Amino acid sequence: MKSYEDKQDIIKVPRFEESAGFYTSKQRSRMMAGIKGKNSKPEIMLRKALWAKNIRFRLHDKSLPGRPDILIKKYKLAIFVDGEFWHGFDWKHNKDRIKTNRLFWIPKIERNMQKDERVNRVLRDMGYTVFRFWSQDVLKRLPVVVNQIELFLETRRLWR
Repeated sequence: MKSYEDKQDIIKVPRFEESAGFYTSKQRSRMMAGIKGKNSKPEIMLRKALWAKNIRFRLHDKSLPGRPDILIKKYKLAIFVDGEFWHGFDWKHNKDRIKTNRLFWIPKIERNMQKDERVNRVLRDMGYTVFRFWSQDVLKRLPVVVNQIELFLETRRLWR
C-alpha cells in the first residue's frame, strides 16, 4: 500500500500563469481570490444544524490528513463538505463543460479527486469513518445530511 506522502503517481498541474499560456482578466482573478477554502456557506449551515442537534465537533483539525471540515473525535467521524467544481461532481459529464484553460483545470480537478481518495484511504486506515457531502446536498437537503450523521452516531453509541 502506498503512503499518503507518495508522490510518484500524483497528477501534475501546470502553474496558472501567463508564461504557461493561461490568461485571466483582473475581474476573474478577483472572483477566484474570493473563493473560500473553509467556512463556506454550506459548511456553516451543516455546523449550525449539528450544533442545534447537540452534536459537538472540532473544525479543520490540522493533525489529520485532509483537514476534515468537521471532526467528531469521540466517534472517529471525519466530515468533508466538497464544492462541486473543485472536487469533480459528475466528472465524466462535467469535464466536457470546461471551455477555457482546460489544460490547467482538468488536471487540477483530477488531482483534487485523487487527493480526496488518498485522504479517505489514510483516514480509514487510522480507524475513521469518512463522510463526504456535496455542497449542493447540504444546501438543498440539509435534513437528510444531518439524519445520515445522526444515524451513524446512533449506531456507534449502541456499540460502545
